[in-house]
Amino acid sequence: MEPRIAPFRAELTADGAAGASFVDVSAAAELAPGTMRRVSFGERDVLFAHTTDGLVAVDDRCPHMSAPLSLGELDGCVVSCPLHEGRFDFRSGEPVRMPTTGGLDPAGRYHPTWTPEGREARPEPPGRKAEARHYTRVRRFRYYPLRIVDGRIEIALPS
Repeated sequence: MEPRIAPFRAELTADGAAGASFVDVSAAAELAPGTMRRVSFGERDVLFAHTTDGLVAVDDRCPHMSAPLSLGELDGCVVSCPLHEGRFDFRSGEPVRMPTTGGLDPAGRYHPTWTPEGREARPEPPGRKAEARHYTRVRRFRYYPLRIVDGRIEIALPS
């Protein structure tokens, strides 16, 4: 059975991808359910994930501080960042758990730093570092349109 393409909100389409040409990526069978893979197109690194809702493609960078999400873990439709333990939902493009560093969520609400269970709490750093954390905004995912043609995954990439 051929995988399906997961839906995403049109307003979350990556800049320039709406009218872009489609490029062949790989055989659809090569991306098993529950797996993720990074594919580079020049300087653009794209994360392909086979979620429980279907295939998605986003930039392979955390919407917080750009760590490669392909090094994280996929749980259903939620990917975890290996750097600051944020969790992000591919269904909505939104964080489901803010990174440990805190900061602004996509709506602009501030979330304080937090410590994972079982670890010693760290105090808030003073000065400019703390100020920078207060202004660091977690963004929503931006999606690349996908399609499956003759069993092959194709992605719409801006030129």
